[in-house]
This record gives sequence, structure tokens and C-alpha cells, in this order.
Amino acid sequence: MAELVITRMTAAEFLALPETMQPTQLLNGEFIVSPSPVPNHQRSSRQIEYLIEELKPNGEVFHAPMDLYLDNANIPQPDIIWIAENSRCTIGKKYLQGPPELVIEIFSPSTELKDRKDKFNLYQRFAIPEYWMVDPELEFIEVYVHENGAYKRLGVFEPGESFVSPVLGGKTVEVNRIF
Repeated sequence: MAELVITRMTAAEFLALPETMQPTQLLNGEFIVSPSPVPNHQRSSRQIEYLIEELKPNGEVFHAPMDLYLDNANIPQPDIIWIAENSRCTIGKKYLQGPPELVIEIFSPSTELKDRKDKFNLYQRFAIPEYWMVDPELEFIEVYVHENGAYKRLGVFEPGESFVSPVLGGKTVEVNRIF
């Protein structure tokens, strides 16, 4: 299923919409409604959330749908968000605001291109320290670390492999724990 772009709007207009569990985002001023995630996507999301809860040194973990206000044209709903203590990201009554330490997007057929291009560029522009792109079908995690104003690819990791997450205090992420 393809995403349906309904209209252009501002952050204020987006935030005035009624609360919903339907995945909606504001990306580059476009209001986007997506279909609900498939079971394999949800399975990966749950496993990642458990893993981040275990590995995080402090702070709080959130999962979609959760609005992340970045600017007047961009309120994405990342699949998983980790906010450390003393973060640039603040937790408000209705949404999160500012760049968190870790953002994770899990691919769906209708979202992979936006995750790889639009969200990659957005998260890079806001200097989010670590960005994971997860493919639950092909079973890999592509990890980027923000350095010197741009994302540097840490690597692509498959089951049986692991990587050290700089943002999670140098803890080791075992990919088998996700897939």
C-alpha cells in the first residue's frame, strides 16, 4: 500500500488535529497518513523496544505513534525514540520536541523510501546522534552516527552480528535479539 499525501499544512495545524492511533506524520509540510504496520514490523518494534530499555543508561523510550516536533514543517513519528537525561529533546504534555539521542525507523513497503531519504536527511539536519534503519523482512539494521555535521555509516548488521552503539554508552547490540 502506498502512502497517501492528503494536504500541506503547518505544525500548528497538524497538532490541532484530533488524537488518533492511525500513523500520521508531517514531513516537509506534507500531511501523510500511512496504513497500520504489518505484524512483522510490530514484532521487530517490540523486540527493539525491549532491547533499548535494557541497554539505555538512563532516560526514557517511546514508540509510535508519538509525535516528534522538530520544526514548523516536520513532525515525524519514528518507530522508536530514546531520550537521555539532559537531552535536547523535551517531553511535553502532547508531544516530544527537539532532537532525541536515538531514532529508529522500521521499514514497511510504503515507508522505506521516506525512511532512507526524507527522514535520513531530516534527522541528519537536526543532528540526531544515532539513526537506525531496520528491515524486518531482510533482517538487517543499518546504523548511522552523526559526526562533524553529517551521518557516517557505522555499518549494516545481520543476525549473528553485533555492533557497539556510541549513543547507548558503548553497549553492544546483538542483532539476534531483534530478529
